[in-house]
Amino acid sequence: MRFLITTETSGGSVSAFEVSVPRRQRLAAPAHSHDHYEETIYGISGVLTWTVDGHRIDVAPGQALCIPRGAVHRFDNNGDEDVRALCVVTPAAIGPTYFREVAEVISASAGGPPDAARMIVDRRGRRTPMEG
Repeated sequence: MRFLITTETSGGSVSAFEVSVPRRQRLAAPAHSHDHYEETIYGISGVLTWTVDGHRIDVAPGQALCIPRGAVHRFDNNGDEDVRALCVVTPAAIGPTYFREVAEVISASAGGPPDAARMIVDRRGRRTPMEG
């Protein structure tokens, strides 16, 4: 993941990052939703399969997908090619710190499902307090 625009550089209006997903990689985090921001995905290379409110949507190079607030979603790379995509979050509710903290939660799950409650973000882009 490579951040191109952060909360700090945009005054909180937008964050944008490039994500790379290896071939045949399933998202480690559970399906989730965002109540405080929209997420727009633009395909750069490969095909990323999103499930949004139960509907499968393939995002290929040059295609875009807007995930509205409250829509339950997840993604997987089911293909034989690595994927690169641009993700834009409006307003800028999440940034590099969030993803570092989420990686810690996923790592702590030791291969099991991560604790979804420890991955929740408030409207200001802060994760809820972690216990223990």
